[in-house]
Parts: sequence; C-alpha cells; structure tokens
Amino acid sequence: MTQCDATHAPPPTRALRCGDRTFELGTRTFVMGIVNITPDSFSDGGRYLDHRAAVAHALELLDDGADVLDLGAESTRPGAVPIDADEELRRLLPVVHALVADGVRNLSIDTMKSSVARAALAAGAAWINDVSGLADPDLAGASADGGADALIVMHARPMNPNRIEDDVVVHGDLLFDDVLPRLDGLCAAAEAAGVPADALVIDPGIGFGKTVRGNLELLDRAGELRAASGRPVLVGPSRKRFLAATAGLAGAADTEAARDAATVGACCVAAVRGADLVRVHDVAAVRRALAVADAAARRSPDR
Repeated sequence: MTQCDATHAPPPTRALRCGDRTFELGTRTFVMGIVNITPDSFSDGGRYLDHRAAVAHALELLDDGADVLDLGAESTRPGAVPIDADEELRRLLPVVHALVADGVRNLSIDTMKSSVARAALAAGAAWINDVSGLADPDLAGASADGGADALIVMHARPMNPNRIEDDVVVHGDLLFDDVLPRLDGLCAAAEAAGVPADALVIDPGIGFGKTVRGNLELLDRAGELRAASGRPVLVGPSRKRFLAATAGLAGAADTEAARDAATVGACCVAAVRGADLVRVHDVAAVRRALAVADAAARRSPDR
C-alpha cells in the first residue's frame, strides 16, 4: 500500500465509547483536552494543581468542545522527578470525584501506574492513557479489570532533556521498522491481559524520543499507521518543542500562544492524513480548525 493509498484508507468502521459518549470513528477527528494537575508539566505546570482550578479548567475545555478530558497528575516532561502512587492519587482523585459528581463521564486518565488506573476507574473514569509503553506490567490488567472503555498505548523512547533532537538515529523505516512493531507488541500484551481488541487505541508518541524530522514524518503518516494496524490512532503534538524548532520559534518568540498556533497546523496535518483523535491544550482553536480540515478531507467523492 502506498502512502497516498494509506492516507485515504477507510478508518476503522466502529464506534469508540468514552463514558456516556460514543465516537463514530471516521466521521470527524475527535479532540482530547489536556488537564495537567501538576506543579511541573512542561506546559502550564502548576496552573491547575489546585483541584478546584483543575475542575474549572476541565469544564471550560468541555465548553470549548473537548470530546474527552485527559487528566494527568504526574509530569512526563524530560527530566521530571517521578512521584509515587499516593501523591498522584492525592492530586488526581479530588478532580475525578468532582467531575463525576457534576455528571462528567468522558474522562481519560494519563497514568503509568496500575494502582492509579484501578483507583481512577473505580472513581468513574472511562479511559486509561499510558505513555510509558506498559512499563508497569500490571497496567493493562488493571484497565481490563476496571472495565475501561479504552486503553491508549504509546510508542516511546528515552528522551534527552537537553536536546531538541533526541539522540536516536533510526536506520530503515521509522514507522514500519520501529513504531508499528512496538505498538503491535504492546497491543498483543494488552489483549493477553484481558483488554478487548476493540478497546485499544495507539499513539505513535510524538515528542517522545524522536527527532524533529521523525515527529513530522509520523504526523504525515498517521493514515499509514491506522491502515497497517487496523486500530484508532491518537496523535499528541500539543505545544511540543519540535513545533518551536519547525516554526522557527526562539527566545521571546517561543510563547505558549505561538506554540498553540503551531499545534493547530500539526493537528490539521494529522487529521487530513488519517488520525482519529488529537490531544491538545487549546481545544477551542483546534476544534475550529479541524471543522475545516475534516470537511475538506472527508467530503463525499462526488462533490
């Protein structure tokens, strides 16, 4: 299958549930809004650490059009200091409880720990988003046992916090020799742990141990990944440093607003190329842009 063929290949013809919402894949690109309940995330760290601020921000993202809220209480930025499960739950659970009490069910939990996944699912969350590549061998089982509507597994490599382009050189085809085989292995492990095949979503890991060039390539090849894997694809480019490098942002020009604008461009590329979901900070701007990108990319062939 050529890249052009894969880009325009039909999406998975099924629905993906998230709490009380159902996403008909292929009808449009769905948006996951980021809520960082942390003091040290690479973007907006500390702004929503207080659970009341986090809840208010989450509700704003829903008003802006977020289809899913992704709540994370441990930073995954390069060089971040890990926290234990007790601290992660101390930050996370008050937000989950408050949102569930307010009737919000479309909640994803960004965690690498099985104990956190179990507690969050028991509290009413619907998805687990693991950026570690199942580093905790019990996480997939926790997702299955907790009845998660979806488990997102991501391709990641160790990152160098001091470089824009990480110290990774891939020989051969990035997608088919590296990203896809690893994701296939993670999905097989998750299924062996009891996760239903149709509850798995894959993420190529934009910004996680890839070069700037590699990140751009994976955005452009989202449709190939979806076609080759047969699984829904989530892409998360939001505010990442490869965007600053690509857009020529440096010094005073490298602002949150500038990276948000660059993120919109990345999301439109991912959508046109075949991504099913995008994970972003600025939901409103991305939803507006995707309305146009989706209308162009998914128009009926006789128009």
